[in-house]
Amino acid sequence: MRDVLFVPFYDGTELVVATDGSAAIGEKEKDIVHAPYDVVAYFAARVAFMEVLSVGAKLHAVVLQNFVHDEAWETLCNGIRRTCQELHIDIPVIGSSETNFPTLQSAVGITVVGTVQTERKRVGITPKDAKFAVIGEPLVGDEVLKRNERVLSLSLFQALLRQTCIYEIVPIGSKGIYYELQQLLQANGLAFSSCSCKLPLFASAGPSTAILISYHPCVEEEVKKIAKSLFFPLFID
Repeated sequence: MRDVLFVPFYDGTELVVATDGSAAIGEKEKDIVHAPYDVVAYFAARVAFMEVLSVGAKLHAVVLQNFVHDEAWETLCNGIRRTCQELHIDIPVIGSSETNFPTLQSAVGITVVGTVQTERKRVGITPKDAKFAVIGEPLVGDEVLKRNERVLSLSLFQALLRQTCIYEIVPIGSKGIYYELQQLLQANGLAFSSCSCKLPLFASAGPSTAILISYHPCVEEEVKKIAKSLFFPLFID
């Protein structure tokens, strides 16, 4: 299952909803990973944005759930705005802050709402002769900040979205490459007995620091040219 909810809306159009959250990451003393709140919101937002955009949808609104404290609201919004700026979009942000009780660790939730025409969904369209690759490296926690150059950038993500011979794009989450590949193949009625890649197949990719793509063999060289050292072929049997 993709981490996206599709809801029939009107005239062949569907609502698309995706969400991401982070906990114990922030500026509080008991947080496990220490990072500024705009950075926390940026990475949480990019996950939800990528999920919605990867299925061919248009973005409409962002919902922010702030469990840090009320004073963090504007800083968190700045992180979301940074995501929007990198994607060259402008959409409204609404949400709520926990103001009744203090929390010992930081927590943030971000939900993105979009729409897509059913006939244009980039889901379940990978053919049997498709090739597969991972773009970016699976990173989590402090690694995301320390090895930022190995994180799939949003500009690269958008460049890959524009490639018409890339069938499907799947943001990789905490369950890793193998899980996302398994889900993608099952959704397309495809089976495999084994797979191999230079990257660790079961490592968490945290805030979608990498994506899985299925593509027509004819565009492999073009994709390699765009992704450069972040291109990792994924072989299945």
